[in-house]
Amino acid sequence: MNTFFCSDHAREIGEDIISSATNYQTYILVECPQPWAYDAFQSKWVPNNLQLLVEEVRRAKLPVRFLLIANNYSHKVDYTTLLIYQKQEGLSHGYQKYEFKLPHIEQVAGVVKKCLWGKIPDHEIETNITRDILVCTHGSHDQCCARYGSPFYFQASAMITDLELDNVRIWKSSHFGGHRFAPTAIDLPDGRYYGVLNQESFRSILTRTGDIQYLRKVYRGWGILPTAVQILERELMLRHGWNWFNYKVAGKIIQQSLDNNTILAELSVEQPCGSLSIYQAKLVKDQTKTLEIKGSCNAKDNSVFVKYAVESIGLVCNKVVTCSN
Repeated sequence: MNTFFCSDHAREIGEDIISSATNYQTYILVECPQPWAYDAFQSKWVPNNLQLLVEEVRRAKLPVRFLLIANNYSHKVDYTTLLIYQKQEGLSHGYQKYEFKLPHIEQVAGVVKKCLWGKIPDHEIETNITRDILVCTHGSHDQCCARYGSPFYFQASAMITDLELDNVRIWKSSHFGGHRFAPTAIDLPDGRYYGVLNQESFRSILTRTGDIQYLRKVYRGWGILPTAVQILERELMLRHGWNWFNYKVAGKIIQQSLDNNTILAELSVEQPCGSLSIYQAKLVKDQTKTLEIKGSCNAKDNSVFVKYAVESIGLVCNKVVTCSN
């Protein structure tokens, strides 16, 4: 039995988890009963036409992430929930959701194909759900996601019920990266990633209250941004407080040194009233935080995880609009 737990090791050495959110144009979430195989879409209940579509998208290297999801009712309902989240262009809060309830999982592949071609099928449904939170519980892929993800899912589900958050759903999810930060989660439609979660930090994330500085420990980054830019977004978020979650952003890398040790990043921020700020920051490779470790419990070799520090932040544009109450 493998006695190495990558999540324990990452905590012991104090790895900074920022800039570990992955950037995808589209998330395709397919409700499918567990258990799931190591390669989730090779699982028993995944039909052949969906397996072929997933492989076709992988070969084409499209920025699309397929995930299996389930909850406490997935074995009991007579339909399959399909959620498609597509990234909004330009300044945005994150992703646009399309939700479908299909009589059979075999219908998923056809609906997904139409959506990827930009043709939203007419059987999309309207719901009062405004947030879908995915918790990785994919223990057959990495044992830390079973050890930490599965108990956390049940605790988080109970908390959502206790807080009477009727607009929030929580799902068990197949692997989306960052095993060593288990329990790890994605908050959609924002597309923000979190890790090393506990009940206290999750309550703050759900309610957007409490000491926002605590997010420094659990925030993996905003998946709509390039990974290096995510550390700049975290710094600005901690400065602005919880109001930051109401802002639209867009980010890009302007310049990068040949050795990747120095990056010039830019983040545009729009407040609800229309005020626009553009920040530029110099990011430098942080030798003290860059690590060479195993990225998962089953990894045979170490991987290098480069970490950056924000050396300086400048405001290059500030268009102020007077907000009315």
